[in-house]
Amino acid sequence: MAQQRISAGSRVFDFFNYFLLALLAIITVLPFIHVVGSSFATSAEVARTKFLLFPTEFSLQAYKYIFSTDTIFRALGVSVIVTVGGTLWSMFFSTLTAYGLSRRDLVGRRVINFLIVFTLLFNGGMIPTFLVVQQTGLLDSLWALIVPVTINAFNMIILRSFFLNLPQGLEESAKIDGANDFSILFRIVIPISLPAIATISLFYAVTYWNTYMHAILYLADADKWPVQVLLRQIVVLASGMNYDAEAYTDVPPPEVTVKMATIVVATVPVLLVYPFLQKYFAKGALLGSVKG
Repeated sequence: MAQQRISAGSRVFDFFNYFLLALLAIITVLPFIHVVGSSFATSAEVARTKFLLFPTEFSLQAYKYIFSTDTIFRALGVSVIVTVGGTLWSMFFSTLTAYGLSRRDLVGRRVINFLIVFTLLFNGGMIPTFLVVQQTGLLDSLWALIVPVTINAFNMIILRSFFLNLPQGLEESAKIDGANDFSILFRIVIPISLPAIATISLFYAVTYWNTYMHAILYLADADKWPVQVLLRQIVVLASGMNYDAEAYTDVPPPEVTVKMATIVVATVPVLLVYPFLQKYFAKGALLGSVKG
């Protein structure tokens, strides 16, 4: 069979398509390179350079300031515990809920779905949520960062839509062999739904890692602060808004570069996790979009 000839119009389209995608990639990457480069530069160089990409005066002063005490390592440990534990906790309940609501024979399925969608539009607000956390005894504990956000309605709906598109013949065959609902879920549905589960897990992990407002509201003990709250405090101290910097570090703050370094410290851990989930994330990006 002769090779199909590519028309001139197709070549022009491909050229502009690749050019546009490359341009968008550069626009996306440049700000991050600017942040990383500025974090390794001196404050003077950052001040006199409008858009710094690669520092000419290499300096680790900002990172020395951030990691000068054990406080940052404790905060990182808290964030890791909350992120890993919270992601497992949320995925367990989200998967159970999504699978149950994907069963067409579930009594009251439409009502439950409506109530879940309703929470996407309306919620109790900050004060009622705080009172619930207070009355349940979760204040000043790491559970306060996990339990109130156990299930994200949007993530659960996406996962439910994925389960709805799975072939019903798999479940029917398993039931004929004597499998119950839990066996079907954990031995059949979950193994073939890894792209969806990995994608939703990444969404939950990013949410827990970026926990800030809940920590401010529910945690009074600074030793339980996650890294996002501590980094914000470090930025405040480096900006000169609070003179008592010795409470968190023994190194004089380098001001501007600290802000860049805190962004790097807060972002890199999530970026390191993404390559391990990339093959699943690429498949799960189209969750529920194709039926059959």
